[in-house]
Amino acid sequence: MSNDTEVDMKDVELNEVEQEKQPMTEGDAGNNYAISPVTEKNGIVKVKIPDEESKFTGLSKEELMKVAGTPGWVRVRWALLILFWLGWLGMLAGAIAIIIQAPRCKPLPEMNWWNKGPLYQIGDVGAFTNSSDMKDLAGKVQALDDLKVKGLIIGPIHVSSEDKPDELDLTKISEDAGGLAQFKEVIEAAHKRGIFIVLDLTPNYKGKDPWFSNDAVSTVQKVEPALIYWLKQGVDGFLFYGVEKVSAAAPSLWSDVEALIHNQTDPQGKTKKVLIGVTDQSSPKEISATLNKTGVDLLLSGALRSKSVLEVAQAVDSLYSTYNQTQLAWNIGGRIAGHLASVVGFAQVKLSQLMLLTLPGTPVFNYGDEIGLEDEVNKYPTMLWKFNDEEKQKEMSIFHSFFKSVSVKRMKERSLQHGEYLPLFSSDAAMAYVRSWDQNERYLIALNWHSNETVTLQLKHADIPESAAVVFSTSDDTEVDKELNLAQLEVKPGEGIMLKFPYTS
Repeated sequence: MSNDTEVDMKDVELNEVEQEKQPMTEGDAGNNYAISPVTEKNGIVKVKIPDEESKFTGLSKEELMKVAGTPGWVRVRWALLILFWLGWLGMLAGAIAIIIQAPRCKPLPEMNWWNKGPLYQIGDVGAFTNSSDMKDLAGKVQALDDLKVKGLIIGPIHVSSEDKPDELDLTKISEDAGGLAQFKEVIEAAHKRGIFIVLDLTPNYKGKDPWFSNDAVSTVQKVEPALIYWLKQGVDGFLFYGVEKVSAAAPSLWSDVEALIHNQTDPQGKTKKVLIGVTDQSSPKEISATLNKTGVDLLLSGALRSKSVLEVAQAVDSLYSTYNQTQLAWNIGGRIAGHLASVVGFAQVKLSQLMLLTLPGTPVFNYGDEIGLEDEVNKYPTMLWKFNDEEKQKEMSIFHSFFKSVSVKRMKERSLQHGEYLPLFSSDAAMAYVRSWDQNERYLIALNWHSNETVTLQLKHADIPESAAVVFSTSDDTEVDKELNLAQLEVKPGEGIMLKFPYTS
């Protein structure tokens, strides 16, 4: 074959190869589908997909202005506007209807600071602090704040000799109680924690008659300047024993004392000073007469002491029906009466704690009542802060924990703090009542003073449900949160139970 022929053949082969490398089109080889452009390099096939942009830029300002003016768009705008205002008016009408139909909350009653928590009486500061004077009392304030104590009744701490009015000095602190600087430290520490200080200023506290019966008038005359002096030191109120006697012996002078205390408030005019009286009287009639005659804010009495349960229930009912509960105070022991455990018996300490902390009014305790402290050779036993006896430590801790739990509950719940009082049952050994306030949770308290007999209370009333849940019990084997049938409520010997149930319209 000639050289020209060989060259022609090579050209043909190259042309055929070049044609095979060309991309196919719809008409090629009878194919009815398209193939993307292909390039080949070194045996690698690359597929090239053309970029396609689908970006939406929206309408220009001019285009929007043209559309906005069209009749259809105007109608849409008006329809949306009308729907918006109809919806808004509907929601407003619904809110107004809910407000109108919802039950209105009762206005909170006016309360003083002494109505908001327990008062704690320290008759002998040395016995309470385990020291010779008041130097450690300020450091104990935190422990009392934990118990939600609202006021400390301290003393008497002034200079006085038994039945010797000439040696009385109501403005001077006796050497065995400490000094003024220490007392002011106590006041400052208490005020920082929202605790108020009440000074027991009973003149003849070491003698038989608290007002030196043969010299009562001249004694009262010494009280007014003493009040002014102690108010300047920051004292928040005063307590006097035998108020029914002094108000009868020197009525005009006692009226001056009452007016002086009640006219004192803080610079904002909000915090009042309290006047507390103590009487040995125990019948509701006598207590009412003393309250009316003396003008005291609170009166400690024997209303709950040395009586049957039925008499206690009747006394509470009578006084509650006569006075606003902000005027009522409840105590069992006291500086002269002694400690709770010694008055009611060790086994009934928690039962009494529960009752005092849930009655309508201000509960007043003697120092150490929260741990079941008992009287010893006198009415001023040494306060027990630490225990060498492990069993005694456990026992006292149980009392303390129960007291604290109930006191905290009283502070938090409106029904317990200032709620209405509804008696449900009373007998010689048991009583039950309900505390309720407006739409808040209700609390039912059932108490059994029988030492060896379970009582079954058939509690039925329009204001209570069929069952209620246990909140606290003085008995260790009563399950908390357990629902108990109120129509057949079993209360164990010596047990006190607090139960709760919700408000229903």
